[in-house]
Amino acid sequence: MKPIDIPRPRQAALSFGDLLKHWRTARRMSQLELATEAEISARHLSFLETGRAQPSRDMIQLLGQALDVPFSDRNNLLLAAGFAPKYAQREIDAPELDQARHALEFILKQQEPYPAIVVDEVWNIRMRNAASERIFREFRELSDIPGDRARNAMHILCHPRGVRRFMTNWEEFVGPLMQSIHHEAVVGNNPGVLRLRDDLLAYPGMPADWKTAAPLAAPPLLTMRLKKGDLELAFFATLTTFANPHEVTLQQLRVECLFPPDSATEDAARRLASGG
Repeated sequence: MKPIDIPRPRQAALSFGDLLKHWRTARRMSQLELATEAEISARHLSFLETGRAQPSRDMIQLLGQALDVPFSDRNNLLLAAGFAPKYAQREIDAPELDQARHALEFILKQQEPYPAIVVDEVWNIRMRNAASERIFREFRELSDIPGDRARNAMHILCHPRGVRRFMTNWEEFVGPLMQSIHHEAVVGNNPGVLRLRDDLLAYPGMPADWKTAAPLAAPPLLTMRLKKGDLELAFFATLTTFANPHEVTLQQLRVECLFPPDSATEDAARRLASGG
């Protein structure tokens, strides 16, 4: 379960005032509401957004906390204002993250014989257990999907030669995921998410209504249903994140564990694990 190295996109440069206004708008807060939450004057907040006033490091921290801005974007706010970043961003195999990596490896191992993967903020697969390789190998060949896309969960789901060919409820399952990517693209100002959204929508056969952000009526629990010949499998997912991390990478990572909703999938997963 060696971590998978994925290249990271660079953040587009914006002024501090533009970034602050972006996050305030994304959180649907007026200047008065944010000023009240941060316990500062609305006049001073207006000056910060227009560039008539320069923020202190403490002010940036205060506003970032009031807006619940992710650590990577708080670093961008600090950089835009001329300060050094506060939150470190290390690779998952860095020695400083040994404890976190061991915890992830433990979760992945405990999920056997069912699949589990660790993905980052743009759905790149950073770690996976043996079951995810074993089971999804039945439904796709990595050689069918070019380059880094073969290591991205959403590309694997949406690529015409990926898992999509064998998912009997593909639109029902992937539609809400696409809407969540739309939301992240609008809110997060993350070029990686924007690129992911555009690349996915460029695939042939993507429904036209997925090209715009809109709430979808989804069932309480999304279940992936796969069929290839006589093999039929179904899985629903749970997501696990680190509680109160103080590091960019750890805040962005999430563990997706897939569970069988029926005994047929349970039996098939055990059979595949035993080499059957």
